[in-house]
Amino acid sequence: MSKKAKAIPKFNSEAAERKFWEARDSAELVDWSKAERVTLPNLKPTTQSISLRLPSHLLERIKSAANARDVPYQSLIKVWLEEKVKS
Repeated sequence: MSKKAKAIPKFNSEAAERKFWEARDSAELVDWSKAERVTLPNLKPTTQSISLRLPSHLLERIKSAANARDVPYQSLIKVWLEEKVKS
């Protein structure tokens, strides 16, 4: 990058920072030629709660399958959904 990158401002909140970056090209503020790849082993994915209505008989079958595997049924649903999306 031939010109010096502009300074990145300080933000009062994550929402303010998100709004700032959504409206700008990071190339104006970051010298990507000096970027290094990093690993963030403790980073947890953002989660969101949802409400999912299931027929009672289906929920009972899921709970039974989870009980046989000795895992919470919500965890089993997550695993099954992830497997289905990947296939």
